[in-house]
Amino acid sequence: MGLFAGGVIVAESKIGQIKFGEVLAWLFRILVVAAAAFMAYTWFQPWWIADVVVIKGTNDIILHPWGAEVVRQVRVQADPALYSMPAFFTPFTWAYFGASMLALAASLFVNWKIPLGPIKVPVATVLILLVGLSYLTTVGLAYGIGTLRAAGMDVSFTGKSEFMDPMSHRKMKMEAYLQPGYWRALYSGIVFVVLAGLRILFYRRAKGQ
Repeated sequence: MGLFAGGVIVAESKIGQIKFGEVLAWLFRILVVAAAAFMAYTWFQPWWIADVVVIKGTNDIILHPWGAEVVRQVRVQADPALYSMPAFFTPFTWAYFGASMLALAASLFVNWKIPLGPIKVPVATVLILLVGLSYLTTVGLAYGIGTLRAAGMDVSFTGKSEFMDPMSHRKMKMEAYLQPGYWRALYSGIVFVVLAGLRILFYRRAKGQ
């Protein structure tokens, strides 16, 4: 009788552990979905804007992760080297965004593991980490490329500056600033890196390790 009771207790303990593991798994999936939604939000936000003082209105140049929106007056008066990108840039960035969303979707249900030296690393953890690191790299490259291009035009990437209009040879003033969307994108990348670490802790806890 005692042996039977002990078996029942063990079975109930295992069932409880499985249910707790399922709760943790779904909780983590919700966190990944929320992080993916936040990344998508930052993707569609302006990362940087510039206002050319002599042109009516504000936000004459708006920088997004996939390229720049430029008002007609800027296209006519400013050097395209300030805002133009190679023809492959926009399709490449959108392909990157789509691949990132697919990777995050796959991480919700993939249970494979890949050997990495003496340990096996869950593919889902690797996918989440790669998305986070790549997005952080994207944010860093946006600032670096913008700074180099602005320097080539003898203007500041952020703050107030003056430049010579190559068409009219007039001196023009420009104000440029990073937008909240840029910083949110940075935070988004950090969130994925943190989630990759949390996933390991979640699943170890779920297995009672």
